[in-house]
Amino acid sequence: MAEEKWVLMVTAQTPTNIAVIKYWGKRDEVRILPINDSISVTLDPDHLCTLTTVAVSPSFDRDRMWLNGKEISLSGSRYQNCLREIRSRGDDVEDKAKGIKIAKKDWEKLHLHIASYNNFPTAAGLASSAAGFACLVFSLAKLMNVNEDQSQLSAIARQGSGSACRSLFGGFVKWNMGVKEDGSDSVAVQLADEKHWDDLVIIIAVVSSREKETSSTSGMRESVETSLLLKHRAEEVVPRRISEMEEAIKNRDFTSFTKLTCTDSNQFHAVCMDTSPPIFYMNDTSHRIISLVEKWNRSVGTPEIAYTFDAGPNAVLIAKSRKVAVELLQGLLYCFPPKPDTDMKSYVLGDKSIVKEAGLEGGDVPQEIKDKIGNQDQKGEVSYFICSRPGKGPVVLQDQTQALLNPQTGLPK
Repeated sequence: MAEEKWVLMVTAQTPTNIAVIKYWGKRDEVRILPINDSISVTLDPDHLCTLTTVAVSPSFDRDRMWLNGKEISLSGSRYQNCLREIRSRGDDVEDKAKGIKIAKKDWEKLHLHIASYNNFPTAAGLASSAAGFACLVFSLAKLMNVNEDQSQLSAIARQGSGSACRSLFGGFVKWNMGVKEDGSDSVAVQLADEKHWDDLVIIIAVVSSREKETSSTSGMRESVETSLLLKHRAEEVVPRRISEMEEAIKNRDFTSFTKLTCTDSNQFHAVCMDTSPPIFYMNDTSHRIISLVEKWNRSVGTPEIAYTFDAGPNAVLIAKSRKVAVELLQGLLYCFPPKPDTDMKSYVLGDKSIVKEAGLEGGDVPQEIKDKIGNQDQKGEVSYFICSRPGKGPVVLQDQTQALLNPQTGLPK
């Protein structure tokens, strides 16, 4: 290993994911092993992602991490587990241009600097920890020349945040719960890539970007300990839904996809209410959005929109086609208009082309769309919307200007 004070860096981008068959409950709290399989859709990283820069240097005196510009502790077991697992798999690295050589054995004593940034609210029910830990593991694997495939890496990311394992792939992803005690078979696999069903459009209504009162970790633990419905769900209901959802995705069967997605979301929140004490992740606005979608689907006679809610009040709406998504956005802007002083550019984020097609004025809504959703006006009930679509998995960013750490010092820019 060269003696000079060099810094070697990698920057990567990793998407978040939204479960359509939910993960809720662990059989092993330390290894983060779930009590059931789950399936998710990866969202386009252009709209929802974590950006992480990892750096190594002999001049670093300890491991350090900054999240969204603020230094955080790495002492927690989840970070330590990921760092230990990835370090043990590090291999020889050589950068001839910089004259850097790192031997496999050096990774145990070299320190790391990590900077991570989410382009969406942290801990608000938008799977920020999933994207964060997936990006941490993916970027470190690239830095350390780890010779393992994405499924093997997913088993490491899982130890940081369960859902993180599903963010190692794009498109539609299944997390196999596995049966082994060591968790080696509890890994993510891709069911289909993002191009398989590219008609779908995803609109997220961010009802609240505040941190939730009950974290997913403590909520799951309480559900496992107290909810009889969760036991029935994991053993009887989910296995059947998993196989039906795999078929629905394979055949691009939106009717079945919608039924499974909505009923699984509702059952997940029923489990939360069946927990003692009960957990309330959704609020009145969440319930109004469910009613809007149910009324819409009934009025057209066939499902055009699916809804799902993770551990938070934010609604994830999956539209059958771009045409439906444009109409849905018009309807949402009609029902949940921005406050008078809110700029539309900050109220609808993500895929701006859908915004253009929908028209920017929530009041200019065709009568047929009003008929689908009924008369509502809930100003200020939604913080903002994000338009997205199924997206690709993690990628290394070659453009050094996107790095979050200074290439000379290894400190945040």
